[in-house]
Amino acid sequence: MSAPERLTKRDATRRENERVILEAAEKVFAEAGFGGATMQLIADMAGLPKANLHYYFPTKEELYRKVVSRIFEIWLRAAACFDAAPGPVEGIGAYVEAKMEISRRHPHGSKVWASEVMHGAPVIQDYLETTLRDWTAGRAAVIRRWIAEGKMAPVDPHHLLYMLWATTQHYADFGHQIETLNGGRPLSDRQWQAATASVKRIILGGIGAVATGTDL
Repeated sequence: MSAPERLTKRDATRRENERVILEAAEKVFAEAGFGGATMQLIADMAGLPKANLHYYFPTKEELYRKVVSRIFEIWLRAAACFDAAPGPVEGIGAYVEAKMEISRRHPHGSKVWASEVMHGAPVIQDYLETTLRDWTAGRAAVIRRWIAEGKMAPVDPHHLLYMLWATTQHYADFGHQIETLNGGRPLSDRQWQAATASVKRIILGGIGAVATGTDL
């Protein structure tokens, strides 16, 4: 076996182990909080020896920060649709779809983020003051442009973004409440599709979004 082949397999194993660890850590941090979580609990959830956990993430703080930054980065990637979109129907519509799918696939990461912010963001305050602030300013500028072009009603861009975050992340952060109101069952594929369509329709209708060659 050549060195490149060994390197490729080693990298693949590392990526897979990190994925398993991060998914386990998301669940443990979401359920126990930072204070209640332990590296042993996370290792048990991941099905790996604790020593393996420390190999990839030497401290609980480092692992926690990675979990928090991971969901943040996933959200940022989902928002790329804003920049290239010709208008709010396409841009905000795609953003809602992406955020709803993230809430479906990464509910624990969203809960960890929510808990972190509710406690004053002791670990990720720097993200809020830099990356999030800059991203928000950029998207607010896009929304103002759409308003100036007559493609949507004149609304405060920041409050619109807050509403988008709150609505889409509700399906992750309050998933237990939604399941309870759904007869004790998780939303089915069809129900997720209906929920996404409803959120899009309500938000786009509320801001008077005008399609640019694309129907809702």
